[in-house]
Amino acid sequence: MQFFEQSIDINASAAVVERCITDRILMHRWLNPALRCEPVGEWSTDKGSKSRFVIQIPIIKPTLNSTVVERQPGLVVWEFDGFFKGRDRWECQPIEKKTRLLNRFEFEIPNPLVSWGFKTFAENWTKEDMQAQLRRLKRVAEEIQQE
Repeated sequence: MQFFEQSIDINASAAVVERCITDRILMHRWLNPALRCEPVGEWSTDKGSKSRFVIQIPIIKPTLNSTVVERQPGLVVWEFDGFFKGRDRWECQPIEKKTRLLNRFEFEIPNPLVSWGFKTFAENWTKEDMQAQLRRLKRVAEEIQQE
């Protein structure tokens, strides 16, 4: 199992940061534009709810099917299955007048060819993109906090 973990301090309440993670419209303001999150049924981040994350690559559109497996105030954990298997954990930690957002993406890639391709071409890009997503999420949350 591999993992990428990062955090960012956001000048917004934990409730605002959590809303950015759980509101699908806000989520699409900070997700990589090549990634779409689609609900399976009604959109929800309640435990047991399902969605799919689709990479917008013409024709093949790789998809991760996900289920919320852990949910508490300030915490959402998606478990996914597809070309990756693993979990994506988002945790809001209130600190003074800010929120520290922790994101841990842990995964394995069962297909050896896909694993080789990921390590060769996409691993560093994925790490950088996850950090860029946190910076975009920070901007969205701080804008909402000031409204």
